Amino acid sequence: MMINIVLTLVFSIVMLVFMAFPAMKIVDWIETKVHIPEKWHNPLLLSTVVMLSLFIGLFLKFA
Repeated sequence: MMINIVLTLVFSIVMLVFMAFPAMKIVDWIETKVHIPEKWHNPLLLSTVVMLSLFIGLFLKFA
């Protein structure tokens, strides 16, 4: 059980760098649809990067 979590996190850490550009595009698209204050731009971007990386890490582990 613990090895599955560790492997998923290892795959996700590697994908952090590669998910930065898609996260920027997603956040820009969200900002065109919904008014988001400027102070929420960076936290939204970072959370999107982490979420995408975890999704890709889960896909790489279990697919």
